[in-house]
Amino acid sequence: MAAKTLNDLFVHALSDVYSAEKQLTKALPKLSRAATNPDLAAAFKFHLEETQGQIERIDQVVERTEIKLKRVKCVAMEGLVEEGQEQIEEIEKGPILDAALIAAAQKVEHYEIATYGTLAALAKKLCYTDAMNLLLDTLKEEKATDEKLTLLAEQEVSEEQAGKQGTK
Repeated sequence: MAAKTLNDLFVHALSDVYSAEKQLTKALPKLSRAATNPDLAAAFKFHLEETQGQIERIDQVVERTEIKLKRVKCVAMEGLVEEGQEQIEEIEKGPILDAALIAAAQKVEHYEIATYGTLAALAKKLCYTDAMNLLLDTLKEEKATDEKLTLLAEQEVSEEQAGKQGTK
């Protein structure tokens, strides 16, 4: 990608996150099925619905800015999804896998938080106020999901479940 303007950069980043969200809609059901903790499985299902709404929001951004998305594949999300899949294949189902799934999901959330923050800043610079507000809505959702995952990790991964033995 050879961006020559801020608008080129915005279009590329929006196209990239669109690809990322599409990939995530395929990965989240797998994460949900792999989770043994019912709250974690439900969180993944809820985030799938939210992600579908975020894709619709990107469509609204495209419509309001009258830009055309590029056909790109988000290689960052591809790698994050692949890493999560490897953990599903390598770790026995149970609390350790649940902890690994939470970690994998938080990596995704942190990537999305960075991306939507950047997109909102670019939209502001480009005077795409409606787009900026839509992107900020998504940013808030991503931050809330990250917080929910942190709470799940704190509640569900006890020292006993983790197999940790203290030496005091």
